[in-house]
Amino acid sequence: MNAPLKVFITGASSGIGLALATEYLRRGAILGLVARRGDVLRQFQQSHPQHSIAVYSVDVRDADALASAAAQFIAQYGCPDIVLANAGISRGALTGHGDLAAFREVMDVNYYGMVATFEPFVKTMSTARRGTLVGVASVAGVRGLPGSGAYSASKSAALKYLEALRVEMRPQGVCVVTIAPGYIRTPMTEHNPYPMPFLMDAERFAVKVADAIARKVSFAVYPWPMRIAAMLLHAMPRWLYDRLFEKAPRKPRAPDALP
Repeated sequence: MNAPLKVFITGASSGIGLALATEYLRRGAILGLVARRGDVLRQFQQSHPQHSIAVYSVDVRDADALASAAAQFIAQYGCPDIVLANAGISRGALTGHGDLAAFREVMDVNYYGMVATFEPFVKTMSTARRGTLVGVASVAGVRGLPGSGAYSASKSAALKYLEALRVEMRPQGVCVVTIAPGYIRTPMTEHNPYPMPFLMDAERFAVKVADAIARKVSFAVYPWPMRIAAMLLHAMPRWLYDRLFEKAPRKPRAPDALP
């Protein structure tokens, strides 16, 4: 009988993170769950007493606290099989409107938080010459979406970082998987005031992501039609993109919950 997977997930208290935690629990995994809302994580832990679940009330912007959580997980369970950097936030933000703090916060969580999540695990995984680092980026990182410059920039940074990391870690025997969601039904998207084509439920998304990670794919987009849309957007001439998106609906300048 195979040993259970050991999976460490950030942003695990809601949305994609919670759906992934639930899916991996269904697959019999040992879980390490990170989120700011420790009370929600503890409720999840208490509702599954027969499973091995460690919870850490940590903000991914606190690299020292994140490193401490990683060290505790490794000490208790050993080298993880999967480290899933999922924590993310979205803010409608505009240059020239006093939104500098929002730009910084989104980059701190979505990009630097991802780096901080992987940092304390790399040495252990490299020594063991196994394991998979998974980063949740976004199709929104393909082009700069008007009104979502902070979010698009952070996810574009994540895409490029994960690509570089994949090549760096390959000789160490550690896989890096990039997941680029399109529109997923979560608390982050429920108030978007514009159409969301191919909207996918978080639970279905989590199944597909877990399967992709098991196959150790380099890059995956779900729902799959968004991969075609992303390719078209990437290839679209700038003049055409500018005309099409100049008057596109935009995310309101209002804060979303941080998972």
